[in-house]
Amino acid sequence: MTDQLTALDRATARRFVDEHIAPFADAWDRAGAVPEEALTRIGEAGLWAPFLPPRLGGSGTDMVTLGAIHEEVGRGCSSVRSLLTVHTMLAWALRRWGSEAQRDRWGPELAAGRVLGAFCLSEPGAGSDTSGITTTARLDGGAWVVDGVKKWITGGQRADLFLVFARGPAATVALLVPRATPGVTVTPIDDMLGTRASMLAEVSFDGVRLGPDALLGPSGFASGMVLTGTLDLGRYSVAAGSVGIIQACLDACADYTSRRRVGGTPLGELPLIQAKVSDMVTDVRAARLLLAEAGRLKDAGDEATLMATWVAKYFASTAAARHASEAVQIHGANGCGTGYPVARYYRDAKVMEIIEGSNEIQRTTIAGEAYRRQVP
Repeated sequence: MTDQLTALDRATARRFVDEHIAPFADAWDRAGAVPEEALTRIGEAGLWAPFLPPRLGGSGTDMVTLGAIHEEVGRGCSSVRSLLTVHTMLAWALRRWGSEAQRDRWGPELAAGRVLGAFCLSEPGAGSDTSGITTTARLDGGAWVVDGVKKWITGGQRADLFLVFARGPAATVALLVPRATPGVTVTPIDDMLGTRASMLAEVSFDGVRLGPDALLGPSGFASGMVLTGTLDLGRYSVAAGSVGIIQACLDACADYTSRRRVGGTPLGELPLIQAKVSDMVTDVRAARLLLAEAGRLKDAGDEATLMATWVAKYFASTAAARHASEAVQIHGANGCGTGYPVARYYRDAKVMEIIEGSNEIQRTTIAGEAYRRQVP
């Protein structure tokens, strides 16, 4: 396993996805869940948290490579990539802000996938607006007591460990909450438009008591952590997954149009079809380059990575939605059924325009940065 983790890169991730994920993605989508044996296999391949240092069971993978890995997984199944995203967010926050004891306790379990993580920020009526958090965490004799409800929690049906953001005595706090803690209730959310196998849930906390070691980072530090760190990494993963959707659309359309004939002529020889495919080729390359730029800035510790990630996510998600629509159009009636994966790409791509910052928020943020640069 050590050799495999050390060698983990785009090529090994692609081989794994082609053998163990892509062939089963449609079935998982229909079932609304990723089976346990697949989750175990992902852990054996070292995909859950390869960026963790070897001491904690990872391989110290850099951010550029992590983006490439998440792209390949997104090419095969957006639901699996979504599970990787929230697991990555928790594991990264643990590495960045966890105590030595917290890292030693949870790091190896997260790296191996023996413990799966989920990110609990969104709430009914407030979404991911940190100023609207109503879940509370109060101190009672040295223990933290958590009450509230989180919704749209990716992987919530299966996760073993939740990173929960709550309104603390003075400011927002981040707490590590094991699923088995008394007072935690998980309610599945089914029949979503896209990423249907990502096992969404509503997670309720009713008088959940936690020890002082549940606090991640200094009290009152959580708001900055969410805005400048963890959500940025989640956005980066979604951008990578969106690049994967574009590539999947391109692969599906190139294959279909080379075999499908109209009046004896392959669809791929028709100029309008060629125009659509050429746009996919161009946009997937552009999106991949934007993603790589954001990854390089992360590896360099450059704060410019925040805006680079916003741009990559905006470009890749809008391109994914556009090309998934074109992919269905190219497939015609076949694209509307279950015999071809483009219908799944279409549904999943729409979700990418909403999660980790909607397109409207992204455009406002990107424009705001442009105006700030004009201030002397």
